[in-house]
Amino acid sequence: MAERIRTRFLVVGSGVAGLHTAWRASADGDVMVLTKRSLFDSATAYAQGGIAAALGAGDSPELHRQDTLAAGAALCDAKAVEVLVEEGPARVRELATAGAHFDLEPGGNFKLGREAAHSRRRIVHAHGDQTGAEVARTLIKRVKESPRIEVLEKTRILDLIAEDGIVFGVRAAVSGKAVEIIADATVLATGGCGQVYRYTTNPQVATGDGYAIAHRAGARLADMEFVQFHPTALDTPENPLQLISEAVRGEGAVLLNEDGKRFMLERHRLAELAPRDVVAREIFREKIGGRHVWLDARMLGKNFEQRFPGIFAICRARGVDPSVDLIPVTPAAHYMMGGIVTDLRGRASLNRLYACGEVSRTGVHGANRLASNSLLEGLVFAERVARDMIETRKLPTPPRKKSWDVPVLRDRGAAQVAADTIRQVMWDFCGIDRSAKGLRLGRTKLEEIESRLPEGATEEANMVQTSRLIADAALLRKESRGGHYRSDFPRAKRKWSGRHIEW
Repeated sequence: MAERIRTRFLVVGSGVAGLHTAWRASADGDVMVLTKRSLFDSATAYAQGGIAAALGAGDSPELHRQDTLAAGAALCDAKAVEVLVEEGPARVRELATAGAHFDLEPGGNFKLGREAAHSRRRIVHAHGDQTGAEVARTLIKRVKESPRIEVLEKTRILDLIAEDGIVFGVRAAVSGKAVEIIADATVLATGGCGQVYRYTTNPQVATGDGYAIAHRAGARLADMEFVQFHPTALDTPENPLQLISEAVRGEGAVLLNEDGKRFMLERHRLAELAPRDVVAREIFREKIGGRHVWLDARMLGKNFEQRFPGIFAICRARGVDPSVDLIPVTPAAHYMMGGIVTDLRGRASLNRLYACGEVSRTGVHGANRLASNSLLEGLVFAERVARDMIETRKLPTPPRKKSWDVPVLRDRGAAQVAADTIRQVMWDFCGIDRSAKGLRLGRTKLEEIESRLPEGATEEANMVQTSRLIADAALLRKESRGGHYRSDFPRAKRKWSGRHIEW
């Protein structure tokens, strides 16, 4: 019989959304945080660009709202966007008060950068290009300092415990042992699903677990076709790929094709600062046939190392000196705009279940996330989740314990082959350039992989189920919009404006 643990609040995930939720909710009761590997393994620490917020002179939440809606391609939830931009500045200031060392001007104001599709300089950075790591450090410190927060590392969530539309907690493997964790409120902050793609900037833990787990329990999901591919990952044979932040282009770097031509000038009026989907697609087209694309940041000279010390170190470790060399780049899966549908308080469609961060679909991103709105969304909606769930009453009697065991994976080689095959299938048929023929072929291949999964391959099962949600949604949306591009339907259609595909 599985062990059973009781807690007031349960948070699954250790990125910005999970950590912030746990920290703020701990003021009211005990919190248990579960993380698949260590407390430091999340996409948050990889975030280089920064946090977008209307903090500078000449900027306003209204201007930030307009930019966010424009990037979202008529699929944003206007009320959610208003919440994001109005509450964002306060969340950033609170994080600074909590100990985050953001880059400041000599006068003490935030030093603000500009990124693609932003009309103003409004990106807050830390240590140049290590914003996510600084946010993670600050929140981890707060979590560790709280006597009311317990962290369980090396914990795999297998399923939600749900009956009659109510979530009572989760079934989990804690260091291989079967454990049921019962909570008055359960928060999924499990991050994204970039690892279902062959090329991604996401950490290896980002295998789409939260989407699959929520879907199996009957929670509503939406917009799963909208995957954002970052235009400029460092083109090396690694997994994950190292990110070359959009902020580098914001400081003047340009894209060159194999002929040395700056091709983006002819493709979009904003050139290298066009929305990410546009830039990623154009780089993808340039690379067809094995051709190369380069980021030219040589105009920054020695200032590159000072402005982007982390990226400079990453490049130098791989034999590239950005001050004198061209940087080889490739698009890579970066962010999921869709996910578990929530209201403005972070409540999912199942009672006592919340979602925040990348796994959620709050509505702020629409069809295409505006650069540096992701950390902001994590902070803003985690705060809302924490405030709402402290009002949650104690659970009625939870369901009886059932006899179950953690499935043992006996054939790790077969599981690894399955994972690698999923990634290649998704890149080839459900990636940057999609078509009905390719999506149908991809779905068939995913079904075949799923039928052959070895017993105990729980992570790979989540990968393939999340992949099928993406492929199915992409096949249904017969148009191109934001991060979703169909070569057989290359234009946006008015009848799809404001329409969402839900599961």
